[in-house]
Order: sequence, then C-alpha cells, then structure tokens
Amino acid sequence: MVNYFTIVEFMLTTNQIVHASVICKTGGMGTHERRTLFQSATPGSTEWPTLVLLAITYAVWALATTWLASLSTPLAVIVTAIAIAQFSSLQHEAIHGHPFENTTLNALLVAPALTLILPYARFRDTHLDHHLDSRLTDPYDDPESNYIDPGDWEKMSRVERMIRTANNTLAGRLIIGPILGTACFLRADWRNRTTDPRVLKGWAWHLPAMIPVLFWLASIATLSIWAYAVAIYFGLSLLRIRTFLEHQAHEHALGRTVIIDDQGPLAILFLNNNYHVLHHTHPRAPWYKLPGLFRQNPDRYLKQNDGYFYRSYAQVFAKYFLRRKDPVPHPLWRRS
Repeated sequence: MVNYFTIVEFMLTTNQIVHASVICKTGGMGTHERRTLFQSATPGSTEWPTLVLLAITYAVWALATTWLASLSTPLAVIVTAIAIAQFSSLQHEAIHGHPFENTTLNALLVAPALTLILPYARFRDTHLDHHLDSRLTDPYDDPESNYIDPGDWEKMSRVERMIRTANNTLAGRLIIGPILGTACFLRADWRNRTTDPRVLKGWAWHLPAMIPVLFWLASIATLSIWAYAVAIYFGLSLLRIRTFLEHQAHEHALGRTVIIDDQGPLAILFLNNNYHVLHHTHPRAPWYKLPGLFRQNPDRYLKQNDGYFYRSYAQVFAKYFLRRKDPVPHPLWRRS
C-alpha cells in the first residue's frame, strides 16, 4: 500500500506541489490519508503522560469552577482559562491518535464541550484538512489560514482592513483574535452546511457534548456563566499565542512551518506544538517526544523549514507584540 506521507515527502522535496484548488476539487484528503493522521505512532500502547495530563486538566477545571470560584472569581477565571486552553491542546492530541489507538475512545475522552462554541468534530475535520501541507496558508483551502486573497483584500472597507491588520500583531491576536477567528469559523460552516455533510453532523454531535458542561455550570459550579464566558475567551486568547506564527507564506511547503525552541510553561500548555514543523513532519508522534526528535537532528529540521525559527516565546512577544508579523493579503498567492 502506498504511504501518503511518502508521497507528500516526495512532492515537497522535489517541489512538485499540487495547487490547493486542484486538491480541493477532488474533495481534499481521502479516507486512508485521514486515517493515517488519526493513527497513533505507538500502536497497541497507552500513552500515559497524555492520559495523566488529561485527568489533571479535568480536575483543575472542576476545582476552578467550584472551590476556587468561591474564594476568588478573578483567580478562578484565570485558572479555568488555562484549563480550557490545555484541554484544547489535548483535543488536538486526540485528533492525531492519542492516547489510545482507538479513535472513538480518544474522541470520547475529550468529548465534553468545555468551550461551548467549538464542536470537536468540526475542529477535527478542519484540522485534518489543514494537514495537507501543499496547501498550507492558502486563503481558501487551508481552513486555518489567516491570510486573505489579495483580490478580496482590495475590496474590503478601511475599517475591516484596520481590524485585520491589528489581528496580525500579537496584541491584536490576543484581544480580537478569539472573536474574529470564531466568527470566520462559524461563517465558513454556515456557508458549507449544504455542500459538506460533515458540517451538520459535527454540530449535531456538539449538542449532546454541551449537556454535561451546561449541567455542571448550572447545578454544581459556583462560577457564574458570565465569568465562565470570560474564561472561555481568555482560553481561546491563550491559544492564539501558539497559532500566531505557526505558518508563514513561503514558495515551498516545507518552509511554511515554524520551530519555536521554547520548553517553558507555554510549551506545556501547547503540548510542544511550538516545534510545529516536527508535528507536521511526524503528525502521529505524541507531544512529549517532539523536543527529543528536534534535539536528535536540529540541522535537518532547520534546513527543512528554511530557518523559520525563534528561540522562545519571549522573543516572539518582544518582536511582534505591537508589530505586524506579515501582510494580511497573501504575498505569494493569486487565485487563478
């Protein structure tokens, strides 16, 4: 059987990249390729670090919304936000086949909709579509791209351009990124509801996933629903630090994905996805192995991504907190 990643590696290293619009017309990633992205890198084993961290995250979330909320609402909001961000990172692990080989069991482990507004199934579907590296950053065919078609940019109002430009600073991404990103996500799902059967199915599964969270907030938690809404926003804001410069516009697909050599608290919160080119190269590797993979051969990965590298998140904050990281209109792309 032909391995999808072998084909992609050949295409990338020989620069024979299929344009995203062609792939989109064929329906995107096929069943076998999506299954490959789901599979664990250690078949038949249980990845205990992931399982233990998930249990701790649920416990922190529960304590923050009950006991801690009775002591200090602001502190409870902060801790709940951190737990929500950590949980979202663990959902990302589940999408890629962790901690068990059984994908259904993995999905059940992260099924509760702690963010209330983002269905896990839709996160899974759009994220796996994003993993077709030949279309990374494509304004139309990469669901996680923050770039705009230059033609669409020219048609935008001055206010919308200002908002989009602000969103390309780290400060803007933290402040307006959650609402702008969520609005774009919901708009895309509304637009695709009749053409992509996964959309309605994903939202249908989201409804029962909300029930235990809403029950907890209504009957057990001492944190108010309004404070919890603020925690959700803060949690999504934290995640914007990770996604802020994960990808850049580059002529070659291998040069589009970053390495941030940070092993501090944010690296744990994001489950080492700051070593993002390693995640895209080894999408089935568990989070706790990514730094080690980088240390084994750093020159290989830095050559692979054409030196798209930062020493730490502190460097990212210092460089881009109030400065635009790149233009909003895609600098290398025009729709044919």
